[in-house]
Amino acid sequence: MSNIFHKEDFSKVLAKHGMILQEHQLRQFEEYASMLIEWNQKINLTAITDPDEIYEKHFLDSILPSFDMSIQGSFCDVGAGAGFPGIPLKIIYPELELTIVETLGKRITFLNALCDKLKLKGVACVHERAEVYAKDHRESFDIVSARAVANLPLLSELCIPLVKKQGSFLALKGANGDEEYALAEKAIRLLGCEMKQRDVHTLSDGSQRINFVFVKTRPTPKKYPRPFAQMKKNPL
Repeated sequence: MSNIFHKEDFSKVLAKHGMILQEHQLRQFEEYASMLIEWNQKINLTAITDPDEIYEKHFLDSILPSFDMSIQGSFCDVGAGAGFPGIPLKIIYPELELTIVETLGKRITFLNALCDKLKLKGVACVHERAEVYAKDHRESFDIVSARAVANLPLLSELCIPLVKKQGSFLALKGANGDEEYALAEKAIRLLGCEMKQRDVHTLSDGSQRINFVFVKTRPTPKKYPRPFAQMKKNPL
């Protein structure tokens, strides 16, 4: 593989897109990577533990959507796991109001420790299922995003109810993103969104990332999201 990505390439790639990282931001990413590796020995956070790969397949991957769209306002990251894409975007855009909704308590413990260590302000880590959280937080975020949480039909029902009218649902997908979109198109419309853009990026190993941005044009019908078991059994 001739085109190997090293963590030193991270800031160069961002600089090409007009993002010049300050010293303290570079330090935050370094601390993030080392905490991820350290905590991963105790709780399962990631299968990727090589520092170079963390920088490309977690950090850069999380930031890719910001090459193609404006990331600002209130941002809800659904099922963030170890904090992707929300925390890398928060490091790049410190003004972002970030809410992370995650079902696993151990991951919330990690995320709270991480935010303390990185001195991140304006981050709320919520230990809750997305469909339960949506009951009291319908249509309250400018951007709702998820990465590698579930397939797109299911993900749409978890995320779109949380998006404000004229806000965006951002779905970060891999090479099979187009197949997922074909299955989810009807559901996405039903939930009140229209496709705005589809952006493709290729990582150093040749793997593709397909990021979809859907704009919310109508309120989501009140009956969604349904209970999770129902969503799984009868996807929209």
